[in-house]
Amino acid sequence: MNLELLNNAFSLVKTPLLNGRYITNSHIEKCFNSYKKSRINVLGKSVENRPIYGFKFGTGPIKILLWSQMHGNESTSTKALFDCFNLFEKKDILVNSILETCTLCVIPILNPDGAEKYTRVNASKVDLNRDAQDLSQPESILLREVYNDFQPNYCFNLHGQRTIFSAGEKNNIATLSFLSPAQDENRSLTPNRKVAMTIISEINDLLQQVIPESVGRYDDGFNINCVGDTFQSFGVPTILYEAGHYANDYEREEVRRLMFISILKGLEVISKGIKEDKHIEYLAIPENAKCFYDVIIRNVRLCRDDRDFLDIGIQFHEVLKGGFVRFIPRIEVISKLIEKFGHKEVEANGGVVVVNGNNEFQEGSEIDFVLLNNEEISLYS
Repeated sequence: MNLELLNNAFSLVKTPLLNGRYITNSHIEKCFNSYKKSRINVLGKSVENRPIYGFKFGTGPIKILLWSQMHGNESTSTKALFDCFNLFEKKDILVNSILETCTLCVIPILNPDGAEKYTRVNASKVDLNRDAQDLSQPESILLREVYNDFQPNYCFNLHGQRTIFSAGEKNNIATLSFLSPAQDENRSLTPNRKVAMTIISEINDLLQQVIPESVGRYDDGFNINCVGDTFQSFGVPTILYEAGHYANDYEREEVRRLMFISILKGLEVISKGIKEDKHIEYLAIPENAKCFYDVIIRNVRLCRDDRDFLDIGIQFHEVLKGGFVRFIPRIEVISKLIEKFGHKEVEANGGVVVVNGNNEFQEGSEIDFVLLNNEEISLYS
């Protein structure tokens, strides 16, 4: 796939009704009139009786199951999916081969209760991505029933990632991360794992043209309670997508575009047939590390008598207020952060920092503003 063509397509099909971080059933339902009614069905209900929707595209023999918002507060891939749906509906030349060779079963919001409350967990406070064995929740049971009925050849497990992650132990943001999950304690490179790795390698080749050194590889520690690990253990190549951070993109609109590109590229690789074993290249993708804070204020003094210079690491905490996600700065650590990086960095040069009108602040404090040498400093980029 050509990046220029994909970017042009995105600008034409981006769904205007879906924006920002808060995406719920009521948001996606406004998009349904854009699609044939036969594509959409209610697969089941959540704990709080909200519908869980499924979409079908394509007519080919290769079956691919995709699901998003298993964690209710991870909405970027849901936006990207609806952008893909618009392209599928147009029957654009970019996706004709995908739709002819593949049948896609898509669950855009698996956890509608968590989406409504903007929480990771469902209404029973269960992490659905740790419920693959117990199947204690209706959403988990539904996903397994869809899996059993559809019998996919491939699975795409679409998630979102916090701003703390880097691609390797460097000052490289993990804008997108991927994983071919392990399927046993030994993390064996089974044939289906290698296939998933090869697909990711192809996606990475394309992404390096637009976000060089900003693609990460998620930790593959085995946990059979995770859905990806379970489906991989069934012998079905499964790919975890993680939508991360891009500079100044807290609403995840640039990352949405990159997810759109990555989903389509993964589907294209499958549709054309996986001929080349590139799994070794997957292992060269740098593993995720936790190297970032949203803001670091460097070389501060906590009071005028201090001779030691410290750094203040600040993280934005996402809070749902009035139907919008607000980013609340909170002091995470006061220390020397030599091997850490900030998405925004402020150099204090030994100046005294005042937080919320005083210098009696500590780790865990929520911040309204920062004064540095009596000058108000914005924490936002």
